[in-house]
Amino acid sequence: MITRRKLIQTASALAAQAWLGRHTARAQAGSTTPTTTTPAASSISQNPAPSNPVIDSSVPLSANFHCEDAALQKAYDAAHALLRGNLMQLPGLEKPVLIEGAVYKGVWMECAPQEGLVYEFFTPGGDKNNIAQNNHDIFFALQRADGMMPCSVKPGGPGWAQIQMVIPIAATAWESYQRSRDAAFLQRAYTACARYDSWLMQYRNTRGTGLIEGFCTYDTGHDNSPRWAGLPRQCPNGNASNPPTAPGLPRLCPDLSASVYGGRLALAAMAKELGKKKEESQWKDQAEVIRGLIIKKLYDPETNSFYDLDPDNKFVKIRGDAMVRVLGEHVVDAVLFEEIYAAQIHNPKAFWPAYPLPSIALDDPAFVRPIPRNSWGGAAQALMALRAPRWMEHYGKPADLTYMMQQWISAITKAGGFYQQMDPLTGAFSVSDGSGYSPCALVLLDYVWRSHGVRPAAEDRIEWNCNALGSSQNYSAELQMKEGVARLERVGETSTLKLNGKTILQVTGECRVITDAIGNAKSLTGTRATVQMIGLGGRKKKYSAQPNVLTPV
Repeated sequence: MITRRKLIQTASALAAQAWLGRHTARAQAGSTTPTTTTPAASSISQNPAPSNPVIDSSVPLSANFHCEDAALQKAYDAAHALLRGNLMQLPGLEKPVLIEGAVYKGVWMECAPQEGLVYEFFTPGGDKNNIAQNNHDIFFALQRADGMMPCSVKPGGPGWAQIQMVIPIAATAWESYQRSRDAAFLQRAYTACARYDSWLMQYRNTRGTGLIEGFCTYDTGHDNSPRWAGLPRQCPNGNASNPPTAPGLPRLCPDLSASVYGGRLALAAMAKELGKKKEESQWKDQAEVIRGLIIKKLYDPETNSFYDLDPDNKFVKIRGDAMVRVLGEHVVDAVLFEEIYAAQIHNPKAFWPAYPLPSIALDDPAFVRPIPRNSWGGAAQALMALRAPRWMEHYGKPADLTYMMQQWISAITKAGGFYQQMDPLTGAFSVSDGSGYSPCALVLLDYVWRSHGVRPAAEDRIEWNCNALGSSQNYSAELQMKEGVARLERVGETSTLKLNGKTILQVTGECRVITDAIGNAKSLTGTRATVQMIGLGGRKKKYSAQPNVLTPV
């Protein structure tokens, strides 16, 4: 007897097969460029493509994603269109760069190099412009004779009024080189970043502590943050070399110092690649010195937080993004990280509300409400979201990251545009500055692939993220890799993993699977808050996927 339940299951299976067949045929036919349509006023807004587009949208993308969720697919395609529209040429480099977008018509050193690096994953195979390198080279090309790099470059030229550094440009340059193996770029990056480190120690170590000093609000890019309340936004006379004259300055800053630590580790790696063994050792030693100073002088064990230290050697006790940035450069070891993570980051009352991560802890009295525009006084910033995988993966928190990613994907899809910041409690974006913000578009693309796609992994391995999309929405993700075409197809509860058209594994349940280059399963990791029972292919054994735990298979 055929039951009503059996009929529903059969109909669902046939619908899923039909959807998968349509998108498989589309990929095989080579029609892999995202389709974009002109949206209604209430839907995802897009920047118009330039009249002479930098990236040829007729060239198939290297990474292609398709899903049944119409709203998400529309947002995903709109993100691609927006980023293509945000490519432009700026003074100092005769090549296109990816700008910040929305009201920010330029590039800033705190974020542009990483944004170019993330965007590289999603550019067409025919892109010869190397946006990742360009978003570094524009700062290298404009470096002053004394070693300082511009904090920003806008259509009117470079800016010099603050240092504004977060993720070290040396670190993203090293990662870009590892992908391109461009020896000339490596040499440019090493020379420029070494000179910049010298400049920082000459002009931003006036107290002689060995830590990096903040002279003004914009040094850390924390606009409108209570961290810098009442202090100048920029350095005297628009020159970041000039020491501050305002009381309470300069401050020893944990995040600026962490950026130098991460930069020195990258410089050590570059020196090794360049055969400079003595310099490699020197950079490692200098990195360890500043790491020790950050923990010794700027960490408060009573609150499990990092703070600025004012000229009177008193902590500026505001718990905010400065602490998160220290984690971003992997300054602390695993033991100390877990203490900070439990007390602050993964605490729902502090940094882990419905939509992580706020720029100031929710339970800090300094949290600014109502949330104004461009506020690092509490709003959850797209830049923080874009940076989160750098440290959450390093410290082994893929399940928590997956939760955060899916919350951001949901919020961006509902927003109808790409904005700078949102309320960490509700997921509602601030829209006064308009759509068009590149970091938000990159968050959507990057998070979709980190939670539902295929990615290269270390040691020539492949990462397959087999997670449900919404209420078991079917999807496919296909990536052109050096090993060939890797494709993940999810229908219902089952993910099918393929290499060059051949099925290598079927995974039932939600987890991350790591395979070698030819498709042999090596491990799985729990990506949900609860334990998942995972089926792998025809194996009788079920595997227990513990949250954040890697299990050999």
